[in-house]
Amino acid sequence: MLLGMICALASAVCFGTASVFQAVAARDTTAGTGSGVDARLLLRVLTQWRYLLGLALDGLGFLLELVALRRLPIYTVGAALAATLAVTAVVAAPVLGTRLKRAEWLAVTVVCGGLALLALSSGTEGHRAGTPALRIGVLVFAVAVLAAGALAGRLPGRARAAALGLGSGFGFGVVEVAVRLIDGFGPADLLTNPATYALLIGGAAAFLLLTSALQRGSVTTATAGMVIGETLGPAVVGVAWLGDRTREGLAPLTVAGFALAVAGALALARFGEAPAEQSDVPVAEPGPAAVVAERP
Repeated sequence: MLLGMICALASAVCFGTASVFQAVAARDTTAGTGSGVDARLLLRVLTQWRYLLGLALDGLGFLLELVALRRLPIYTVGAALAATLAVTAVVAAPVLGTRLKRAEWLAVTVVCGGLALLALSSGTEGHRAGTPALRIGVLVFAVAVLAAGALAGRLPGRARAAALGLGSGFGFGVVEVAVRLIDGFGPADLLTNPATYALLIGGAAAFLLLTSALQRGSVTTATAGMVIGETLGPAVVGVAWLGDRTREGLAPLTVAGFALAVAGALALARFGEAPAEQSDVPVAEPGPAAVVAERP
């Protein structure tokens, strides 16, 4: 369990640091002129070396996340990933010259306190393998997220950012659940398991939807939707279908820790948002905390 917690926190550090590099690259990338989800946007940002460096850190973070998901309940790992926003905010301060306000430092403290409560109260990873129906259901849901995201990209203004952000969170949530539904890692096991395809489709959908949301809408709205989507749903699946539990008698402490970590992350979603008087700019510029979930 200790190894899982270390990997979850190290994963958050990798994702949070990567977000700073990706934020710098995003500022130098020209957005498309349409309002829908633009797959070509990914090709444009991949020409930035800082974005590629961020992707390398994302890859390391993803491997650490896989280890954590095999050793901890999904709700604990999800809260740690939401805490990536806190890492991003702290790292961005010296690197990008940003300044955290007192309320933002308080939010960072709340996130850390929530994770500390989770570390004390979380039980071990549930040992239920998941039914074939659940594996197929996760795959269907991943495809639905991708399809719904394409439609959400045509919504107007704030509704578009909220829908795309929430969709990206659902995609990352699919990845979290799918990892737990993969029993073996041999070629035959992976190719015949629907969860493998759910992981690939969910991750790709999440990456594309969040990138589009941050380039075309409100940073705060998109990031808040992502945090909600990637934490609440997977936590419920882990408890209801995969056997995730807390330590004996510490369930209230776990709930409090999860709530504090997510609430602090949502508060930090505002970090890096453009001031209201700049709202006439046609394309939103992602703040350093907003690219937090652009991971494979």
